[in-house]
Amino acid sequence: MCPAFGSLRILSRIEGSHPVMATDTGCLYGLTFVTHFYGARKSILAAHLRTSELMSGEIVESTRAAIDVAAKEPGCQLIPVVSLCVAETAGLPEEMLPRRIGDAEVVLVRVPAYAIHSHPEAKDVALAALLRRLGQPEGERDDKSLVLLGEVFPADPLIIDAVVRQMGVSGTITLPGRSIDDLRRAARAGALAPLHPFYKETTAVFRGWDMPVVGGAPVGASGSYAWLQAVGRLLKLDPALVNATAESERDKAQAILNAQPLSGRILVTGYEGTELAYARLLIEAGADVPYVSTSIGADPLVLPDEMWLKAHGTKEVIYRKSLEDDLAALDEYKPDLVLGTTPFASAAKERGIPALYFTNQLASRPFFLSGGMAATIAFIRQMLTKGAQYQWMQEFFEVDHA
Repeated sequence: MCPAFGSLRILSRIEGSHPVMATDTGCLYGLTFVTHFYGARKSILAAHLRTSELMSGEIVESTRAAIDVAAKEPGCQLIPVVSLCVAETAGLPEEMLPRRIGDAEVVLVRVPAYAIHSHPEAKDVALAALLRRLGQPEGERDDKSLVLLGEVFPADPLIIDAVVRQMGVSGTITLPGRSIDDLRRAARAGALAPLHPFYKETTAVFRGWDMPVVGGAPVGASGSYAWLQAVGRLLKLDPALVNATAESERDKAQAILNAQPLSGRILVTGYEGTELAYARLLIEAGADVPYVSTSIGADPLVLPDEMWLKAHGTKEVIYRKSLEDDLAALDEYKPDLVLGTTPFASAAKERGIPALYFTNQLASRPFFLSGGMAATIAFIRQMLTKGAQYQWMQEFFEVDHA
């Protein structure tokens, strides 16, 4: 689907936010459909842009008219104007739009889908635009607080918050989220922890506020230990408390890995940006993961996980992957289980190989720290036992039953 869906997904969830799309009718229909499918539950307004309006140069006037309508929505505090391919190509000058109307801030979010490779990266563009405008770095800072950056399973931020508070963190803010106030006060936190490495623009905004950034993610035994230690160092927490918490969490994670060992070859592919972290957890649990691919681009924040994977048996890590890359890996490595996008999972099933759609079936489960990893490993372990069933189904449909 169009990558711009990622921007609308997070913008429509903010309480008091009423997005406006500057786009043509076809894009409006498609993006509104998928956004409501994922639970937007609010109107998405749009400029009335057809060929005649574009040819006559009415794009600004039409967009301003839609903004006026959005401002009248009850409780409106934020109007993100999502400027898509047509509007960007025609030219939508930011200075011609109001910065504020009534009680609502108006923020232009430029999302030309032809220049953005994946919907996770469109989330990054939208969140960075909001923070540049709404973030308030001036004022009293909470040097012991932590911003968690990433759209994750709802239980994960609660699990992480409970653990980091044990070592002295005063509180956490999870972005993207539902609160406009969180966007404002995030700029005064003590450190940023990108749980998803594709938030490059957003991370750059925080670096511009001189905020330290925690690398990696709290995944598995070794990853969780290293992440908690890094949080402790950057927030200057009590080393004794940090060590005790990190060691306890590592022991809990290792106990789960020992209790639910995996055996089998798995290909980890997708477009969520967390593929390397998932592969790391599966390898720690005992799986063979020779191939990992993702739609996001390479980034220094991902490099530690890539190096760890290659040191533990992963032969290929592919960024900006294509379906052809994944299919070639399917031929070469002959896996027992595939985690991937819809078309790749379908291709694996056609060969009698168990396969999961990464986004809906894995990203919809808790994952981080010991409190999240058990559900993920148990699910993967169960799927690794399905090989005979998939082979039977493949053979059944290959036989002519007429």
